[in-house]
Amino acid sequence: MLYQIYETQRSVMEPFADLAHTAAKMYSNPLNPFGQSQLAHRVSAGYELMHRLGKDYVKPEFGIHTVQVGKVDIAIHERIEIDKPFCELRRFKRFTDDAATLTGLKGQPTVLIVAPLSGHYATLLRDTVKTMLKDHKVYITDWKNARLVPLTEGEFHLDDYVNYVQEFIRHLQGKYGNCHVISVCQPTVPVLAAVSLMASRGETTPLTMTMMGGPIDARKSPTSVNNLATNKSFEWFENNVIYKVPGNFPGAGRRVYPGFLQHTGFVAMNPDRHATSHYDYFKDLIKGDDASTEAHRKFYDEYNAVLDMDADYYLETIKTVFQDYSLVHGTWNVKNAQGKNELVRPQDISTTAMLTVEGELDDISGSGQTAAAHGLCSNIKPANRQHLEVVGAGHYGIFSGRRWRETVYPAVVKFILAHNDLGTKKKAAPKTTAKTAVKAAPKATPKAASKSDAKPTAKRAVKAVAKKAPARKK
Repeated sequence: MLYQIYETQRSVMEPFADLAHTAAKMYSNPLNPFGQSQLAHRVSAGYELMHRLGKDYVKPEFGIHTVQVGKVDIAIHERIEIDKPFCELRRFKRFTDDAATLTGLKGQPTVLIVAPLSGHYATLLRDTVKTMLKDHKVYITDWKNARLVPLTEGEFHLDDYVNYVQEFIRHLQGKYGNCHVISVCQPTVPVLAAVSLMASRGETTPLTMTMMGGPIDARKSPTSVNNLATNKSFEWFENNVIYKVPGNFPGAGRRVYPGFLQHTGFVAMNPDRHATSHYDYFKDLIKGDDASTEAHRKFYDEYNAVLDMDADYYLETIKTVFQDYSLVHGTWNVKNAQGKNELVRPQDISTTAMLTVEGELDDISGSGQTAAAHGLCSNIKPANRQHLEVVGAGHYGIFSGRRWRETVYPAVVKFILAHNDLGTKKKAAPKTTAKTAVKAAPKATPKAASKSDAKPTAKRAVKAVAKKAPARKK
């Protein structure tokens, strides 16, 4: 019923949001004789803010059309490589007429970026993708909004997520010989499970797996997200946050965790910060600060665009990852594509190098949660394991913004090249402007911090701690 009430309210408000947008344009029109007055600027700004607060936010575009490699602009074309009922494997194909540059592009490593299925769209990793495209062939998991998936497509479970990842890895291995995997936030757990199962079967595993800010062991430095999952019972989640999709969507009748509930939770974590941000936006509109207003729009176009998650997947994630800690306890069984249960054994991974990345101020995945993977993957040689802690970075800062580009990415690209067994000539990694120090993957996890990094580009002191792995001899 709550979902139907929300949709009714949204439908009623939509015309008023459109009207507010029209009024804002009218009062800011330079041909309006009163448009240059201070009062007109305030009225226009008020209507624009009303429009932004009341509009319906749809899935954003990646919008990556070109990237610069050296001094050459490379054209980017998106295309769907594999179309599954709940996910698209999206490729960012690179094109250039420069022969030398094209030769270099062909020899670069292939990377599968596994995006989170935790409320926001894969476009949240736009900066991650754009940066990676300079030195890699890039694919990403683009998860679909569950309310748009008809019931005829069946259910979607956490096991299906793991099987999807394995299928995508095998596809890239068949096409390029092998690949590298990067998981951001929530996917760290199913990606580790996917690679573990492949190793247990004796399959070829990815050359590297990079896990960034994920709840491998959610018991360490628990955040508000972790506490919610542990303080409420499984039955509470099933009875209070699961609703059926209304009849005006293709997925009518599907049980989901609605996107609007997730968005409400996101805002409730930092209400004062969002209120201040919107008020600053209002003031910037009055002042005519186009750069600041455009930055605000871009951020909230992404932040406010949320998707529904299939109820089975969501509830199983809550129970498996945040309540039972099945991965770290060694009790997680995953049903494969043939319907057979297989035990997840990270200790079976031996030929895949591993890099873990954490932000010091991460308030989503606490300090030490991702680094816990080193204890689970005991058969990966120490020389092939690294840990990077970015001091001053929050959750978003490790995969988007200045800290990602200047500190995290140089470490990631060096790690990938050091373990790239494709037989191609290695390219020099881009220089970093941030100073880094070297240390082994930590036995003890760093201190947790409660402060978040809502704005990835915020100016804070940056310090990275990493262990440099030697390149394999070929």
